[in-house]
Amino acid sequence: MDKFQKVTGVAAPMPLINIDTDMIIPKLFLKTIKRSGLGVNLFDDMRYNLDRSEKPDFVLNKPAYRKSEIIVAGDNFGCGSSREHAPWALADFGIKCVISTSFADIFFGNCFKNGILPIVLDQAQVDVLMKDAEKGENARMSIDLEAQEITTSDGDVISFNVDAFKKHCLLEGLDDIGLTLVKKQSISAFEETSAQARPWV
Repeated sequence: MDKFQKVTGVAAPMPLINIDTDMIIPKLFLKTIKRSGLGVNLFDDMRYNLDRSEKPDFVLNKPAYRKSEIIVAGDNFGCGSSREHAPWALADFGIKCVISTSFADIFFGNCFKNGILPIVLDQAQVDVLMKDAEKGENARMSIDLEAQEITTSDGDVISFNVDAFKKHCLLEGLDDIGLTLVKKQSISAFEETSAQARPWV
């Protein structure tokens, strides 16, 4: 997993509430176990017509937002079924941060495991960021995980909270496998000692 760096760019405004995991990545695309290749199908039903042409009114199809790395979303983002393909699709598209007033618990945890920073703010703060995002390509927002600060295009600073352990994992690029590998030497030493003490095992 890549280390989370400071993100600066245009944020895509998605004020719709209850954006569920089936909207993020429809069940049709859950056959793969690969984390790559799902970005093209992110928000598939919202992005494409039946003939696979793009819907011009969808935010990520608009020129200003096609390369957005930040989403400012409505309440209860990531609700629905607990499919990890949802953060896989977001990450593969290039999304590094989602800001909302609330997230579904399993989706929230899966974001951290896949290098995405989910930020919870109160409604008034999200409203400020949503208006900033709606300015388009001339409004660049910055997310500083180390400082735990969001800076709007106007220079306003909003602080956010994040679990210290999850913050550490994002900054260091550690998913569950990475966390295990950090202890590789200790694990090897334990296995060697255990094998000598209990050769019959």
